[in-house]
Amino acid sequence: MFNLPLIRNEFPALAREHDGRPLVFFDAPGGTQVTRRCLDYMVEYLTRHNANTHGAFITSQESDAILAAAHAAAADFLNAASGDEIVFGQNMTSLTFALSRSIGRTLREGDEIILTRLDHDANFSPWRLMAEERGARVHVVDIHPEDCALVMEDFARYLNPRTRLVAVGYVSNAVGTINPVRRIADMAHAVGAWVFVDAVAAAPHLPMDVQALGADFLACSAYKFWGPHQGILYGRYDLLDRLPAYKVRPAGDHPPHKFQTGTQSHESAAGLLGVMDYLQWLASQADDVPDANADARSARAAQLRRAMRAVQRYEADLIAYLIEQITAIPGVRFFGIRQHERLAERVPTIAIRYKDEHPRATAERLAQQGICVWDGNYYAINLTERLGVEESGGMVRIGLTHYNTREEIDRLLGALA
Repeated sequence: MFNLPLIRNEFPALAREHDGRPLVFFDAPGGTQVTRRCLDYMVEYLTRHNANTHGAFITSQESDAILAAAHAAAADFLNAASGDEIVFGQNMTSLTFALSRSIGRTLREGDEIILTRLDHDANFSPWRLMAEERGARVHVVDIHPEDCALVMEDFARYLNPRTRLVAVGYVSNAVGTINPVRRIADMAHAVGAWVFVDAVAAAPHLPMDVQALGADFLACSAYKFWGPHQGILYGRYDLLDRLPAYKVRPAGDHPPHKFQTGTQSHESAAGLLGVMDYLQWLASQADDVPDANADARSARAAQLRRAMRAVQRYEADLIAYLIEQITAIPGVRFFGIRQHERLAERVPTIAIRYKDEHPRATAERLAQQGICVWDGNYYAINLTERLGVEESGGMVRIGLTHYNTREEIDRLLGALA
């Protein structure tokens, strides 16, 4: 399906070696390596077009055009209605805190919000702190510890006419669970609540479609899908337009500008265009992937969806192999969905513990052999506390993306065992 050598050649970092062997990057959930096209676009911007916006001179006008193109590209990637529904910022966390302040101004004492125990803290603490300030009540949806899936009955139990917001992750950044976001959104909308989706851990693995998900707001970060440190927030235009924003007065009163504080990272916006260029090229390499749905907002949106379907299909083979092999190693404790028939409910991010070894010690031992993995809680602290591993160092997280190979998995398995 993929010409892996050709794809890996698109990522300069993959050529790096450690003690004479290629580094194995299984740290993707914390940030992927960057495609060559992203780097080229960033260098091109900084060497030829670097200027602030809205000036009368050529480099400023070029910067305006690049930023507008980046907004349109992000809209295509997320299948949003237009680039005006895209807000850029420092990262998902900063954007979520800013949005929480805006939404908080619409709440009254006694209103309710629903969060989940499976989420990254960036989709938990901003809403919890906002609720404390506004006198709103917080409900937290639990998980099933045996497979790290949400207790869906909790949504039915907590949702009511006082619910104003449901904040849920599309994918768990810690254990890879894919949540049934559309089902949750339909339940929330039935009582008049808004839905905020943290898609940071989903964007590198799944075709993104805010309209199909039923999301009112959705956030992701380009550095998790082969790009620069660029936060991206989608919001329905009608909601962004009427929400109050904390801004300086000349910023404008309409989306997206009223939510974008200060000068943006123009080089990151250019780098995002490079990522989209790469994904369009990747779509051309995926001849055996069915065409995208007809409801894509543009030809480029259809290409991006095609590319992500190819990524999803390739990664499905990797995760099936990894789970089968790693759970066969004596002493491995595995967290999350492992059944072969349920692999469509997860992405290739897994969490384990090895025997009685501290997760940091496991990560250090693998690092000595040139294998990059994460340890700890990765800011999913509610989850590690619920699983009873927070006090003993959390878990070892192994996260794959489409430039990884079976041969790299075999190196991991040999080093672990």
